[in-house]
Amino acid sequence: MRTRTLSALPLLLALIGAPATVSAATDLGKELRLAAAIGDVESVEQMLDQGADINAGNQFGKTALMMAVEGDNLEAVAALLARGADVNARTVAGCSALTFAAENGHIGITALLIERGANVHDRTRAGWDSLMIASRYGITDMVEQLLYRGADPKASDKDGRTALMQAADKGHAEVVELLVKSDADKEARDKQGATALIIAAGQGHTKVVEALLEHGADINAKDDQGATALIWAVGEGRSEAVDLLLKHGADPNIQDTDGVTALMEAVSTKHNALIGPLIDHGADPALEDSKGRTATKLAQQKGNDEAVGLLAGR
Repeated sequence: MRTRTLSALPLLLALIGAPATVSAATDLGKELRLAAAIGDVESVEQMLDQGADINAGNQFGKTALMMAVEGDNLEAVAALLARGADVNARTVAGCSALTFAAENGHIGITALLIERGANVHDRTRAGWDSLMIASRYGITDMVEQLLYRGADPKASDKDGRTALMQAADKGHAEVVELLVKSDADKEARDKQGATALIIAAGQGHTKVVEALLEHGADINAKDDQGATALIWAVGEGRSEAVDLLLKHGADPNIQDTDGVTALMEAVSTKHNALIGPLIDHGADPALEDSKGRTATKLAQQKGNDEAVGLLAGR
């Protein structure tokens, strides 16, 4: 025999100073959202039976379904969907129940929402869809699920960043592998002209760098300022990423729009430990930037005496 559990909603309402009994004047929509947020399915059903608007949102447009999703309350989500909740309703910021599920890593709820018709292409106001969000947080199972359901790995947000770039930025190599195998564009550019490889190298995510290189990413691709993944890695002092890029044949003598090479970048940022490896892989100390300065001249101007010594006689 099923034991009936006591509803948690009256107690919670009492604690926050709201009346425990539901009267005609009670804001049923507000109580419905609260019940959904705490997973009180019995109260959800009661509110709906009393005429609560299932799709009513708060001042931010967040509905009971979205609150149930955020709270990881699968039973409440299922109950609301069964009673006709709009699975594709949007908040004022453009968020949907599916983007909330992706952000919070609720894989089971994501599957249910998609099964009930959630649009995998819906975007937040920032231009993020559920695949971008799941990729950014490294939720591999959800990424796989969304791709299977038709999410677009080539879509980009308002900054031009794709799901692949989001994963690369955060160092999620397994997600990167999934996306690349699902035809994500390895050479797509964000609004600064950076590729996923450039982004990963700048962050020092060597596993991502290696995965992208193994799948044929252009090792010498340049951003809008002419900087390569190697220059980015050097500038951030990412020694392991620098070693990996050089090992795979990155050109150390490519110059950006100011004529700066990876060697000059190492000198300017005082990442002197990178000078030797760069020169060992063919970096030319005699190259000049757009102002006619060699790496040695830059070292002198920056007061980087250690670099001057390392470059002497090279």
